[in-house]
Amino acid sequence: MNPLLSHLQPYPFERLRQLFTTVTPNPALRPISLGMGEPKHPTPAFIQQAMIDAITRTPSDLAAYPATAGEPKLREAFTQWLKKRYDLDVNPATQVLPVNGSREALFALTQTIIHPAPAGSPADSAPVVVCPNPFYQIYEGAALLAGAQPYFVPSDPTRNFAQDWDSVPESVWARTQLLITCSPGNPTGAVMPLTEWKKLFDLSDRYGFVIASDECYSEIYFRDEAPLGGMEAAVKLGRTDFKNLISFTSLSKRSNVPGMRSGFVAGDASLIQPFLLYRTYHGSAMSPVVQAASIAAWGDEQHVIENRALYRSKFAQVTPLLAEVLDVALPDAGFYLWAKVKGHDVDFTRELFTLYNVTVLPGSYLAREAQGENPGAQRIRMALVADTAECVEAAQRIVQFVKSRT
Repeated sequence: MNPLLSHLQPYPFERLRQLFTTVTPNPALRPISLGMGEPKHPTPAFIQQAMIDAITRTPSDLAAYPATAGEPKLREAFTQWLKKRYDLDVNPATQVLPVNGSREALFALTQTIIHPAPAGSPADSAPVVVCPNPFYQIYEGAALLAGAQPYFVPSDPTRNFAQDWDSVPESVWARTQLLITCSPGNPTGAVMPLTEWKKLFDLSDRYGFVIASDECYSEIYFRDEAPLGGMEAAVKLGRTDFKNLISFTSLSKRSNVPGMRSGFVAGDASLIQPFLLYRTYHGSAMSPVVQAASIAAWGDEQHVIENRALYRSKFAQVTPLLAEVLDVALPDAGFYLWAKVKGHDVDFTRELFTLYNVTVLPGSYLAREAQGENPGAQRIRMALVADTAECVEAAQRIVQFVKSRT
């Protein structure tokens, strides 16, 4: 058995399940979950139809192994979207690859990039993966299973939850082989500005590490201006070759199709090539049926605009309600509210579930104790993914719960 598996921690939702095993929620109230960030808006009918058409019109496609690199039409759909969304000129043959969702791709890229230290080397010589804190747990798991040490950089609530990159010691940067960013952030919703990207690019040039930019929430935002993407920032700063940069995006949140497991990566061609080699051996080809539906989804923006409008309306109703009793504000983007609560976030979560049958996720489950603090402590994450009426009802129950505790 791989001994590195012993370093993995339970996923937040497994910890949440264990937290609730000894309590019974109020049976007088129907359950409402704001716990998991799983889109609940309807999947657009035209995407479903594209999948049906693909399997009924060309059934022979299922009789052949799909190429790991994807069909040319799919890669062209990626680059056309990047042009429309970010005004980027990207080569479909060398600078993009389909992936089976961003989680799978983040894990696989980490295995591709990390060069582990030789067996028997001292711990302080192990490669480092720098990532935000709080964070999406695959960052940590991917680092550990690649033989690297994760280094967690806390977010600063006084600066719109920006990562405190200046707090990272030079000795850590010197061992860093990969830095993972998430913008818009999970769970904070913070968007990285151009100045922050410049800082990271300068550090990458100095120390030679790769930047993996997780952008799966990029199409759900509340300002008039769309969030800045990593490759877009690179071009603005004259880095048109996207040196040491790979961006990840997905259809799951954008198009409400998490079950399709479809996304793509784009960026530095010199990184895409070995990533393709790894994926070929790993068996990560996308089904031709999913490819056909993905082409349809990337080619349409109207459903994305409508989806974004649903979230904007929902957040406009829910956020003011919760702001009456919690330290919470409208984020830059994403579909989470990241609220500060009084007392322990785990106790808050358990009591809310018991008394009001509403599920939220303790912030401390999404972060690690690092540099003397857990930046998720005394916070909860609420995923406003259900329909508006259900989210409003959940908010009303939370307001009642908080008032009953004071």
